Amino acid sequence: MEVVTVKNLSKQFKRVVKSGNLFKDLFKQEFVKVNAVSDVSFSIDKGESVAFLGPNGAGKTTTIKMLTGLIFPTSGEVSVLGYFPFDRKRDFLMRIGLVMGNKAGLNWDLTPNQSFELLKEIYKIPADTFKSRLKELTELLDTERFLNTQVRRLSLGERMKMELIGAILHQPEILFLDEPTIGLDITSKKKIREFLREIQKKHNVTMLLTSHDMDDIERVCDRVIVINKGTKVYDDSLERLTIKYNQEKFVKFYFEKLPDEDEFKGFEISNKNDNSYTFKVKRSDLPKITEMITSKYDVLDIDILSTPLEEIIEDIFKK
Repeated sequence: MEVVTVKNLSKQFKRVVKSGNLFKDLFKQEFVKVNAVSDVSFSIDKGESVAFLGPNGAGKTTTIKMLTGLIFPTSGEVSVLGYFPFDRKRDFLMRIGLVMGNKAGLNWDLTPNQSFELLKEIYKIPADTFKSRLKELTELLDTERFLNTQVRRLSLGERMKMELIGAILHQPEILFLDEPTIGLDITSKKKIREFLREIQKKHNVTMLLTSHDMDDIERVCDRVIVINKGTKVYDDSLERLTIKYNQEKFVKFYFEKLPDEDEFKGFEISNKNDNSYTFKVKRSDLPKITEMITSKYDVLDIDILSTPLEEIIEDIFKK
């Protein structure tokens, strides 16, 4: 069942053009229209976990803001749970959740507990349901001990965990996540990824996630939509995306003594460290290249890796 439908969605912004003449710019401003999103179409079924990717300025955040009713589209159709988001009907807002990694949703002067009590009243969550849900979420994210600490006194990682709890306390059907792990340490990122996957599977929550961290995508999402310059350029499962690039491998050789780079002319070196080279090779050439290098040099170890998701997405941008 489709819960998000987007057809030929576009968003234009006006940008002031500077002439360089201070007095002219002050009294007569000229504008140019900039396409943030251009003719994008896609749909998302209930329970899907979808990555929404693109380079900076591609239109990811603008699209999410249109899907959540924060900004009005210039043209096209958008339906979320059967509603036009910008109408901001109460029933619609009660069924979605939004987390933006660079925006605070909770009041910094309150404790998380105080903010959650406020959300309980806003979303009319029954007391017993609220108590059991808060207990489940804080245990999953290991945040019970911070519930009575003022939000401004929390670390970034702990604050983001509390932001997530606040966004899903009312058990939304769709969760929109814009860079939810930005700036976090490795431990906090891992905890949030596990948490998102857990609630998605357990409660069949539909997710649309943007991130520059490819580990977020691999751990949380099953499908990838890529947009570039405001236009959709890829839409398919994460599994098919990686299979498509499976004909290339990255093989990393660790050497007793690192050979000079000139000795590997004709090889595609993707990375070089103090004691290793990583080569990008065709899958069919892997045995031949491995035999060639191990017979000529003292090799301590070999790692064979698939094409990193980051390189796959970068290749799609270029194409």
